[in-house]
Amino acid sequence: MRITMTALLLLFLAACSGGAPERRATAPEPIETTFIVVRHAEKSAEDPRDPSLDASGGRRASALAAQLAERPLSAIYASTTRRARQTAAPTAERQGLEIRQYDPARPVSELATVLHTRHAGGTVLVVGHSNTVPGIVAALCACQVAPLDEDDYGDLYEVRIGADGGAELRHLDY
Repeated sequence: MRITMTALLLLFLAACSGGAPERRATAPEPIETTFIVVRHAEKSAEDPRDPSLDASGGRRASALAAQLAERPLSAIYASTTRRARQTAAPTAERQGLEIRQYDPARPVSELATVLHTRHAGGTVLVVGHSNTVPGIVAALCACQVAPLDEDDYGDLYEVRIGADGGAELRHLDY
């Protein structure tokens, strides 16, 4: 069989024109970041410097883990205190994550910057204290948050940052 130059040229042009589909640039999927911020659960009266959780606090920490079980977390942060780490522990164990510690004495704006930078597109749990949680939430969402009293436990703040940078705050219980 003899193929002429014209036939080769026609085959080449046919392959080029009808071959691979045209690639079009697509917009990236919108990225939503979620921060879940809670105060540590109820603390015991022992060791006033660094108390652990009492029985009610242990149950509350387990309830938090159950509430977040269907929400894959990308990270968990807790202050350096025993009660904050113990509040985060059941969730960390259930999700297979390590607890990252942060210094509650440092400015909340620094923590918010770290969280926004490291965890864009993820869902992050942050466990703090009655005197730090409102500030952390306010720094994450650029919104006003009412203070917590010393006996306030079970408040859960969910801050969703949309792809457009807009923030939505929901105040729930755990």
